[in-house]
Amino acid sequence: MTVTQTRDAAAIAPETDQYGAGFGARRFGAVNWLGLWTLYVKEVRRFLKVVFQTVIAPVISTLLFLIVFTQAFGGVRPDINGVPFVEFLTPGLIMMAVLTNAFTNSSSSLIISKVQGSIVDVLMPPLSAAELAIAFIAGAATRGILVGLVTAVTCAAFMMAIGAPIAVESILAVGYFSLIAAVIFAAIGVIGGIWADKFDQMAAVTNFVITPLTFLSGTFYSVERLPEPFRSISQFNPVYYMIDGFRFGFTGVAEANLLIGVGVTLLLAFGFSAIAYLLLRAGYKIKE
Repeated sequence: MTVTQTRDAAAIAPETDQYGAGFGARRFGAVNWLGLWTLYVKEVRRFLKVVFQTVIAPVISTLLFLIVFTQAFGGVRPDINGVPFVEFLTPGLIMMAVLTNAFTNSSSSLIISKVQGSIVDVLMPPLSAAELAIAFIAGAATRGILVGLVTAVTCAAFMMAIGAPIAVESILAVGYFSLIAAVIFAAIGVIGGIWADKFDQMAAVTNFVITPLTFLSGTFYSVERLPEPFRSISQFNPVYYMIDGFRFGFTGVAEANLLIGVGVTLLLAFGFSAIAYLLLRAGYKIKE
């Protein structure tokens, strides 16, 4: 039975009390808001139960990156585009934490459910493929944003302690690029979690796709200083636009055209979300 058939059956089946008395047919509107919210809350509570592993650990890792680069290169590296190196580096590290954690949450949720055989608990409730996609993506994006927020606060405290406080030049740019990046990588995580059959395959995606994209996107350096053809190649890395736009929100300086960054990220968000929806609707590797 498909997810749509299950939803239709549940919509016309009468509810009963503990004695079997009917309450009448239960009706759903265009969206099963209760089911959507319930799955979203389940995804959020899943990572909050192990908050030290899912939130605190990434924050500590990012802070260690910042400390190492600050102590090793902070005093010798020249300013980048008129921005001190440490202030240039910090937004990139925060965005990297957002991306990796959004991807990890949705991909791990699906692959664990598939391996344990509990994916049926998600497919049986009267939820459409669109509702499933929205809940998984929103739950993962929530983790990415939460980790980014805690990381930003922690890094800001560290920067203030060393006498190099960071400021926010554009809260709109910070909010937009962090949210859209979390959504994009959450959707990619859904796609990866559906595609992968075992943890080794998921690790391969992380090691050979996600990590290179984040590390080679201008997180630790200025793309403008790369020689050709590497500078031009970097323009095709979508993470470059996410980090550059997010960094602009803090420093007020952008290397790429912000309008291009907005267009690219919107296109990727809708595109990957649509792919995730189509895979869920088709039941690819989750209804076998």
